[in-house]
Amino acid sequence: MSETTVAEFKSVNKLYGQLVLGPPGAGKTTYCSEMAKLLKKIGRKIVLVNLDPANDSVSYSPDIDIRSLIVLEDVMDQYDLGPNGALVYCMEYLEENIDWLLNQIQGEHCTNFIFDLPGQVELYSHHNSLSNIFSKLASERQLQLCVVHLVDSHHCTDAGKFISALILSLNAMLKIGLPHVNLLTKIDLLKKHVDKLQFGIDFYTEVLDLNYLLENLEIDNFTSKYAKLNQALVSIIEDYSLVTFHLADLFKEESLINIKNIIDKANGYVFKSEEGRHINSMLACAMGVENKFNNDFQ
Repeated sequence: MSETTVAEFKSVNKLYGQLVLGPPGAGKTTYCSEMAKLLKKIGRKIVLVNLDPANDSVSYSPDIDIRSLIVLEDVMDQYDLGPNGALVYCMEYLEENIDWLLNQIQGEHCTNFIFDLPGQVELYSHHNSLSNIFSKLASERQLQLCVVHLVDSHHCTDAGKFISALILSLNAMLKIGLPHVNLLTKIDLLKKHVDKLQFGIDFYTEVLDLNYLLENLEIDNFTSKYAKLNQALVSIIEDYSLVTFHLADLFKEESLINIKNIIDKANGYVFKSEEGRHINSMLACAMGVENKFNNDFQ
């Protein structure tokens, strides 16, 4: 490698990003707020980006806010659209005006960007604008991205809902094509209703033999009518063998640290040398945290 090339390589700023996706109510905005607090606490430079034009009451102060470019309510009024159609319009508008976003994606070496995204699942499961925006961020700003996909853990209490959550997660993984971390959120609430779970929590996090779920669905008079469809969906999930989940209590620091470590591996983040001094004690608390969660459900 020539001296010029080495110098150019050393001068490149590595930026890292989390793309926070999930259905409405899964806890995306809460995750963004709490994860940002943790990362700031351990000394990282954080940029919070709100890319949800419908989100007018965020619990954090976004550094970049799509609502300064386009507002959902204005689109609905101007074009006589419902909220879903207006969201699609907003994402297409952002894609066409991607320079507005790219010009604001600036940061020092190892800056972490957290993107709070809309909850309309069609935007990342069937529509192309968000995928195109992600590709631009990666190519034009050298952002090393991973997806953090949140699913409400109450879906574990219903076999049909859990299969739907698995299909949604798999679809997002294949559609977006980036490193992907799936989280089961509101785990503190699930603990209160653990008696409603048909299986141990490991069954849901590791996505074990889903044929047991089919047996549950066959008992129900409504879902039993769709036995062949359910079998086909389960076969697709098991054939790809891609979906697993991690437990997330967004208000417990040790849980957030565990998630942070998983995401750091997914997006390739390399610790700054001084970071270790800030988090040694915190990491000690985080050791075995997922095992602790699992044991609580036994």
